[in-house]
Amino acid sequence: MRLNSNSYMDKLTVIVTTYNKPEYLSKVLLGFTIQSNPNFEIVIADDGSKADTKEVVEWYRANTELDIEHVWQEDQGFRKCAILNKAIVTAKSDYLLFTDDDCVPRNDFIEVHLQNATPGYFLSGGYFKLNKTVTSKVTEESIRNQDIFRKEWLMEKGQERNFKLNKLRGDGLITGMLNRITPTKATWNGHNVSGFKADIIQVNGYNEDMAYGGLDRELGERLINMGIKGKQIRYKAICVHLDHSRPYKTKKLVHNNRSIRDAVKKDGITFTPSGIDKYL
Repeated sequence: MRLNSNSYMDKLTVIVTTYNKPEYLSKVLLGFTIQSNPNFEIVIADDGSKADTKEVVEWYRANTELDIEHVWQEDQGFRKCAILNKAIVTAKSDYLLFTDDDCVPRNDFIEVHLQNATPGYFLSGGYFKLNKTVTSKVTEESIRNQDIFRKEWLMEKGQERNFKLNKLRGDGLITGMLNRITPTKATWNGHNVSGFKADIIQVNGYNEDMAYGGLDRELGERLINMGIKGKQIRYKAICVHLDHSRPYKTKKLVHNNRSIRDAVKKDGITFTPSGIDKYL
C-alpha cells in the first residue's frame, strides 16, 4: 500500500519493549502482521526475558513476513531505559515508533504514524485499556478481524461503557476535533509515541538513572526543552492495552524519578549524561 502524498516518512522502526510476557507479546506481533502499511521493521527491546519469549520472536520471524530484530540483555532488575537505548542503536530507520508488549495495534497503526510524521515534532498517542475480563477473551481471531477495536464487541464481552470508547473511532472529523480539544497534553508515552532518531540521539536517549515511573515522559520533556514539540494523535493512532499487574512499581522509585523530572523542567535540561552515547 502506498502512502498518500502528505506523508513525510516512508518507513519506520517499531521498538517493542518486553519482559516475560510471551503470550501478550505474541498478540502484539500478530497485530503487526496485518498492518495496512508494511513499510516497517520491528526491534524487540527485551529486558531479560526467559527463553519462551525468544521462542515467540523466532516463530514470528520464521512464519510471517515481519522483519524482526531481538535485542536482549541479562535480567539484572528493571533496566528498561538501557534496553531501549540499545534498541534505538539497532534500529535501521530514521523514524522510530515506540510501544509495549501489552499494546495490540489496530491495522492502521503504522500508517497513521507515518502519515503524521513531521520534522520538529514527536507524535503522542494513547491507548484504550481493556479490563481483566475482556483481556482474557482476546483471541487470535478477534485480533485478525479487528473485533477488539469495536466498542460493541468490547461491551458484549464485559467492557464498561464510558467516554474513553471514543478513542476507538480513529477517523473522521470527530476524531480530529477530539485530538484538538482533549485536555491531555502531548507527552512522550512509551506505549504509543514516535519521533525522529536523530532528535532522540541529540538528547542522548533514555536516562538510565531512571527506573519505573515517568521514564518515557522525562525523555519527552528533554525533547521539548530542545525545541521539539508534541503533536496529539491519541484519537488517531489506536492500540488496546491488555490488563496486567505492575509489581515493579513502588512509591520510592516513582519519587526518585519525579525528582529527576522536576530538575529537567526547572533547569531546562536537554541532555542526560547517563544515556545512549555509550552504545554508539
